[in-house]
Amino acid sequence: MQAICQNHWCKQSFEITSEDLMFYEKVSPVFAGKKEPIPPPTLCPDCRQQRRLCWRNERHLYHRTCDATGKMIISNYSADKPFPMYDKAYWFSDKWDTRDYSRDYDFSKTFFANFQELQRAVPRFLVQQQETMENSDYCNFASNCKDCYLIFDSDYCRDSLYGNVLKHCENCVDCSFVSKCQLCYECIDCKRCYNLEYSRNCDNCSDSVFLENCIGCRNCAFSINLSNAEYVFANKQMAKAEYEQSLSDMALNSYQHVSKYHAEFPAYCSKHIHKYLQGNNNEHVSGDHIYHSKNVHHSFNIEESWDIRYSEILIYARDCMDVSSFGEKIEHMYECATAGLGSQSCSFCFTPVVNSVQLLYCDVCYTSKNCFGCIGLNRNENCILNKQYTKEEYEALVPKIIEKMRTDGEWGEFFPHSVSPFAYNETVAMDFFPLTKNEVLARGWQWHEDVDLQEQYLGPDYVVPEKIADVPDDITKQILRCSVTSRPYKIIPQELKFYRDMGIPVPRKYPDQRHKERMALRNPRKLWNRKCAKCQMPIATSYSPDRPEIVYCEECYLATVY
Repeated sequence: MQAICQNHWCKQSFEITSEDLMFYEKVSPVFAGKKEPIPPPTLCPDCRQQRRLCWRNERHLYHRTCDATGKMIISNYSADKPFPMYDKAYWFSDKWDTRDYSRDYDFSKTFFANFQELQRAVPRFLVQQQETMENSDYCNFASNCKDCYLIFDSDYCRDSLYGNVLKHCENCVDCSFVSKCQLCYECIDCKRCYNLEYSRNCDNCSDSVFLENCIGCRNCAFSINLSNAEYVFANKQMAKAEYEQSLSDMALNSYQHVSKYHAEFPAYCSKHIHKYLQGNNNEHVSGDHIYHSKNVHHSFNIEESWDIRYSEILIYARDCMDVSSFGEKIEHMYECATAGLGSQSCSFCFTPVVNSVQLLYCDVCYTSKNCFGCIGLNRNENCILNKQYTKEEYEALVPKIIEKMRTDGEWGEFFPHSVSPFAYNETVAMDFFPLTKNEVLARGWQWHEDVDLQEQYLGPDYVVPEKIADVPDDITKQILRCSVTSRPYKIIPQELKFYRDMGIPVPRKYPDQRHKERMALRNPRKLWNRKCAKCQMPIATSYSPDRPEIVYCEECYLATVY
């Protein structure tokens, strides 16, 4: 059936399929033998994703004080947030209990009002990190990292800087959505690559620069759609000596030359054919960056998963819908953001984290079960607004709350933007649904005003040498200015060593600006109906019809390129 998105700024038509309805029936919770049906959504898939993402602040970190110990900490919650902030060790200690902040449910108020009152009281801990982390304080939504700095949504990384969605990487700088890579710089959506620079959508490539959609290549440059190639420059096969001379002529140790090729490479690639979807070994999928999966609909960055709809960044997931920004080994999850590891049958939750089961409308709960409207629980069961109940009391009270939520139009809806502890421009929503300050405020959402660092620093501008060989050690003690935003930034010693080892010129842009430009190179999380440019078969692709790329279905692409 067709529905109209109820956001007044959207109002686009969207389809609710019979498969969707079957899923809502499957995940509807049961209390004392009675099912509480989850209704179909009132918002379109894009607006639902945007609403979830405004709960996830990955990149904005702040210095503030632990309210329990007085220790200075780094947190993704700014000091003006209303709730207390604890050091992680203290938060997980037995010196306090989140149930101490519990309260009775007030039926004279809406559920979201009840929840927000609890939210303003329960202490949080600094950043989302899972052990083991070593010398990686300035990382968020990360686990098992060592000697890393400003990487986000990343796991099992070493000596990596300024990246997001890095998995099992070492010595990778300014990369996004890369896995099992080493010595990579300015790479996006790459796997199993070594010593690769300025490249996108590559697999098992090494010792190369400016590649796109290449597999198994080494010693190649400024090329697209190569497979198992060597000594190819601008898609032209060369002898080794000729290739090395062409590469030398690029002079990539010069910032000016790198900037020139940065500007030229996307235009060069746009003249070649592109596969409608990045991925392989799939069956019945739509979206982008999908691998080894089955029955995936309108989803992005999915691996080893099946029966997934309207979701992003999942691995080993089963039978989930509307789940955003990381979930691994999860099942029967609906409308969750940051679904965590090993959780099952949770709906309308943010960060169930690890091995949680049957949570509804909960926020940052660890290894908990059968809880409703709770915040910050750890190994608890049968709680409502953090208050402990018996199983019988819990199953009797929750249906009454749900009935009141139905009356108030809340049941079946994820938390609204107004309840999020973050301003819109602090969150991942800005990466995928960018809005201006005026647009955000017009919708009644929060906007965070950064301290004007430009006015704080009045020292002389530092002139960065053109070539990395001419950069002195004292650059790590200087304040640099972003060439785009004029924001000040620094080069840390670990970073300078990487640039020198790789022969890469020092960047002239603030790290957040570099991140913004990398994300702009990725296709949007949106699908358009088009036809294959060769066989005219209908395809759903993240390449909009007004873009210049020539887009083929998978069969035509493989027949042409390989």
